[in-house]
Amino acid sequence: MEKISIIVPCYNEEESLPLFYDEICKVSSEFKKVDFEFIFVNDGSRDKTLDITRDLSKKDKRVRYISFSRNFGKESAILAGLESSVGDYVAIMDADLQDPPSLLFEMYDGIKNDGYDCVATRRVSRKGEPPIRSFFAKCYYWLINKISKTPVIDGARDYRLMTRQMVDSILSLKEYNRFSKGIFSWVGYDTKWLEYKNVERVAGTTKWSFWKLFLYSLESIVAFSTVPLAISSVVGLLFFIVSLIMIVVIITKTLMFGDPVAGWPSLVCILFFISGVQLFCIGVIGQYLSKLYLEVKGRPVYIIKETEKGRKWKNW
Repeated sequence: MEKISIIVPCYNEEESLPLFYDEICKVSSEFKKVDFEFIFVNDGSRDKTLDITRDLSKKDKRVRYISFSRNFGKESAILAGLESSVGDYVAIMDADLQDPPSLLFEMYDGIKNDGYDCVATRRVSRKGEPPIRSFFAKCYYWLINKISKTPVIDGARDYRLMTRQMVDSILSLKEYNRFSKGIFSWVGYDTKWLEYKNVERVAGTTKWSFWKLFLYSLESIVAFSTVPLAISSVVGLLFFIVSLIMIVVIITKTLMFGDPVAGWPSLVCILFFISGVQLFCIGVIGQYLSKLYLEVKGRPVYIIKETEKGRKWKNW
């Protein structure tokens, strides 16, 4: 019998988990000759998320859980779930039901009957989302697709069903700084996209503030593009050429027309402008160096404190 592993990253989802579990059980019961396992990854929650997953694992043998020693982030939770999964097919879903479980039927059919390696989802609307966030999201997708060779689909969700082969390829990438949407695209494989309108959270509040999303977007750009480094080099070369031209112009005016060197306010403005550009370029280089620093240290991506089998003391 084939098995589908459902990976559910959880961070303070005590209100959503019971609703999600009921819904995913209804959907899984309609699959024929397919077994399921539900892997809830508790990412250092401060509410009763862990207690709920413990109770679910006691009453349902299909439920497994992984609990981190602290909050490591959604990317770490996804990786932990993928490494723990044993299914022939693996799906990643959010616990807030913004990823409709009913789409699993079409996903499974796309892989089994249409020959795809992955069936992923993307939102075609952002109903219920603040307009300013929607605007910057569109700007981000436009920018990342302009400067990166790895395409990132506008509105793409982490919600997808993948074959075991694709999952193994993803796990072969051992990088510390992970951006799953980019990794899913980078490994390739034939992917079918399902479009659906945005679904608001069934309970609780979002854990993604504008600032967190902004930092996350910076990490994705650094992880999948070196264009910012090239821009820094081009800007530096451009200012060098402009400075040479300005020197020639000033010397020529002074020798031919006796034009005195003046303009203290304009000089200060130029200094501030050039200093700002220099600091920006140094900051770009610093971002890449910081990621390299984290990779070189070789720290584990996450630390597991407990699973449904008991406490563990092993780092990944």
